[in-house]
Amino acid sequence: MTKKKLVIVGNGMAPGRMLEHLFEVDRDAYDVTIFNAEPRVNYNRLMLSPVLSGEKTYEDIITHDDAWYEEHGVTLHKGARISEIDRVAKTVTSETGITASYDKLVIATGSSPFIIPLPGADLDGVLVYRDLDDVDKMLKAAETGGRAVVIGGGLLGLEAAAGLKAQGMDVTVLHLMPTLMERQMDEAAGFLLKQAIQERGIDVLTEANSKAILGKDGKVAGVELTDGQIIEASIVVMAVGIRPSMTLAKEIGLDCNRGVIVDDQMVTSDPDIYALGECAEHRGMCYGLVAPLYEMGKVLADHLVGGASEYCGSVTATKLKVTGIDLYSAGDFAEGADREEIVLRDAAAGVYKRVVLKDNKIIGAVLYGETTDGPWFFDLLKKGTDVSEMRETLIFGQAFQGGTPLDPMAAVAALPDDAEICGCNGVCKSKITGAISELGLTSLDDVRAHTKASASCGTCTGLVENLLSLSLGDAYNPNAVVPVCKCTDHGHGVVRQAIREKKLKSIPEVLQALEWKSSTGCAKCRPALNYYLVAEWPGDYEDDYQSRFINERVHANIQKDGTYSVVPRMWGGMTSAAELRAIADVVDKFNIPSVKVTGGQRIDLLGIQKDDLPAVWEDLGKVGFVSGQAYAKGLRTVKTCVGSDWCRFGTQDSTGLGIKLEKFTWGAWTPAKLKMAVSGCPRNCAEATCKDIGIVCVQAGYEIHFAGAAGLDIKGTEVLGLVETEEEVMEHVVALIQLYRQEGHYLERIYKWAKRTGIEVIREQIMGDATLRKTLHERFVYSQKFAQIDPWSERVSGKDKHEFKPMAVLELEAAE
Repeated sequence: MTKKKLVIVGNGMAPGRMLEHLFEVDRDAYDVTIFNAEPRVNYNRLMLSPVLSGEKTYEDIITHDDAWYEEHGVTLHKGARISEIDRVAKTVTSETGITASYDKLVIATGSSPFIIPLPGADLDGVLVYRDLDDVDKMLKAAETGGRAVVIGGGLLGLEAAAGLKAQGMDVTVLHLMPTLMERQMDEAAGFLLKQAIQERGIDVLTEANSKAILGKDGKVAGVELTDGQIIEASIVVMAVGIRPSMTLAKEIGLDCNRGVIVDDQMVTSDPDIYALGECAEHRGMCYGLVAPLYEMGKVLADHLVGGASEYCGSVTATKLKVTGIDLYSAGDFAEGADREEIVLRDAAAGVYKRVVLKDNKIIGAVLYGETTDGPWFFDLLKKGTDVSEMRETLIFGQAFQGGTPLDPMAAVAALPDDAEICGCNGVCKSKITGAISELGLTSLDDVRAHTKASASCGTCTGLVENLLSLSLGDAYNPNAVVPVCKCTDHGHGVVRQAIREKKLKSIPEVLQALEWKSSTGCAKCRPALNYYLVAEWPGDYEDDYQSRFINERVHANIQKDGTYSVVPRMWGGMTSAAELRAIADVVDKFNIPSVKVTGGQRIDLLGIQKDDLPAVWEDLGKVGFVSGQAYAKGLRTVKTCVGSDWCRFGTQDSTGLGIKLEKFTWGAWTPAKLKMAVSGCPRNCAEATCKDIGIVCVQAGYEIHFAGAAGLDIKGTEVLGLVETEEEVMEHVVALIQLYRQEGHYLERIYKWAKRTGIEVIREQIMGDATLRKTLHERFVYSQKFAQIDPWSERVSGKDKHEFKPMAVLELEAAE
């Protein structure tokens, strides 16, 4: 039987989810061909903000990789924008000249960002925020620093502002309305949100009406407001809304209004053509949030195999994906004579909750600062539940219904099967519990892999873990040993202990002694084993070059275009005229396209060809530069402020101490990257209280901090203790690093290790046990004899030279 041909125009999240549902029902129903205007596979657009901020990479947010399309027999044409659809011949043709015939056609062209027609809107440096290409442009612009002006204080605008700030730019948000995110926030929540954004160093101007974008030499120079105020800018990001992309649909005569008009089964005015996602208009509504698009995709998949499912519209909820800001909004929260409100404020905790009622039913909810009950309120809203009997305790959330607080397990058990757990991916409770029981899932990672719940922003992780516990009972243990990889049943702790106790000193020895299930290990376990052996047997074990990731093999960071970046080490963030001249000369000599000052007080040279790396290192080495190891699971930087040498408030020589720490500890491999900082006074200009290890100089001496985080997780440091002298700082910090080196699991950041081990346990070992502290210090000093060898200098001398030479040079010959 000949398969029908299904052609999809667009490869966003909606058609991706639709195909998942289709293949679950019938993998062989259609020959599927996708035309994607973007030159890449399907990725999670919800995660563009973490990519912009540097917390994730493009690879981290891929939904379907090339292997997925191959496995499912899908033909994907990348970078192939459709230019023509012939409804009579039932063919589509791309700008690249590819023509494909269809039996059924899905138009999933998404939406386009709205550009305010201001004077200067066409200047170089005016950007939008919609896809990965837009993120790449913003990251490129951020390399040169300056100020970014974001026009629009809605969801996308605030996420763009936070990302650009994380990339080191000064940022101003301009918003026309008095309240940020006014479509999702009421005035009170908007006030708290504005405060939180400003606390992150972002300027916010509300009731700010843009008059013109100013330029100089064809490039953005600033923004002029209608009140005459001028804000200097090097880039302007428009984030003021989207419009359905329906040009193709209009050209072929499909019925269109605000979007491409569809019925309850996503069928357009042509029975063989569907519209899906942000380009579709259903019952007068166009949706820009992902949950409705996923619901549409499920209905369309069912219809394609003869089902009768119907899409009846969606009630939507909103979360803000700015790290450290918890915000949840759903429904209609405008004021009205026929409405009531229940409000809870906790000023000390920064919590605001408001539920809007009409006829004893929730019609809107705004939560700020504490959003755990968001899905519960949303479920009550969607179902139109009468809440009169729980009126007195409603605002306190699900756990307080029934008079006495429920424990979290009882609360999640009480949720109905269709309650939404993961808003990012549209996953309900029954899908998670069904997957757990049917597929035998036993861990959070299993659930993420099979249902995508908790795989995006992560705010529903607690609920997913509770569902695991509810489904598995005592069999679920979130603290259970997680195997290093599929090659073994042993966890990291068992492997480390065996290496130590059995004196295993090579990877083959470990594989044999611990009865590995594979012959040589895999890309997940070999780097871990290599680290454990390096850390345990310095001087005896020789680092296994082939068991390192590409960045560590070539001692530079690979970029998305296949070039590399080089970051020379600058002790404590200090440099000199000679070093800067050397960098400038290298940039000119090797035509390095980008030079960026990093957040760690270093200079990053981006866009270097791989075979140029040894020569670049040689020239940098002539003035004394060594590798900054910006690629390493090891010490990255020791950030400092100017301290007592220059600052009026400095109590100690923070710069000098930072240099001592860096020169003493560089080269050491650790379970994960290690960043330190030294602040010269409690004003904390070096941001020591969010680093892996930080020192804050005070009048009484030096306060040692550890276990902070400022990436995907935001966490202040824990105080290890107070010491009086620099020598004591060195001893205690080095002992702490060595303890982490000995006990941490590979890729486990120090704050996660500290949580697993216990803050008090670590504090007692380092501060309270002088003998252990001295032993740890001595072990570290010994290991540094073998670690403090500059890898750049080694490779300039010829080590691993094959890595930097092409295998062959292939040239085309003219045909006879």
